[in-house]
Amino acid sequence: MFFAVFSPSESSGVSPDAALIERLLQRDVRAFEELYDRHSRIVYGLVLRILQQASTAEEVVQDIFLQLWRNARHYDGARGPFLPWLLTLARNRALDQLRLKSERQRRREEQSDQLPAAGSRPDFEGNLDDQRRAARVRELMSALKPQQRRAIELAYFEGLSHSEIAARLGEPLGTVKSWIRNGLLKLKEGLEATA
Repeated sequence: MFFAVFSPSESSGVSPDAALIERLLQRDVRAFEELYDRHSRIVYGLVLRILQQASTAEEVVQDIFLQLWRNARHYDGARGPFLPWLLTLARNRALDQLRLKSERQRRREEQSDQLPAAGSRPDFEGNLDDQRRAARVRELMSALKPQQRRAIELAYFEGLSHSEIAARLGEPLGTVKSWIRNGLLKLKEGLEATA
């Protein structure tokens, strides 16, 4: 003899999803987890089919379930089963994402169309000024004490910290800091004198 065992919701004619939604309205986290476990794969499949990009599809699925958590009251069981309603929500959200992506792409294209053409005239005076300034910096650097010049080169051209410079040169940290500070002051004074 066969005995059917029904959960309370099934025996009363309420679908399992509708029962979970009722619990979700009471902020039952376990009900949310059950809904997610039951439907996240099918929702992800639909969204991925529309968006064709896994990372974006994952984000959209998270948004859909977050929206479900916040707005479960929008589901009306009298209008139909839960899963088609959820899949419609997912489809709409995925299509919104596609529209947003195409709108961003369109704006980028419009902006690139509006960019002014690059100037084709060379800036001879600017280039000459840059060359003169670089030559002056090289001249001033060569006038520094060798240890000051080496410390500044390590800091600005090799990107080492003061501690790394001290370790590399085998000098105390305070000494290295003084070399760099005093060397930069001399460079500044020399550049201001020629300006």
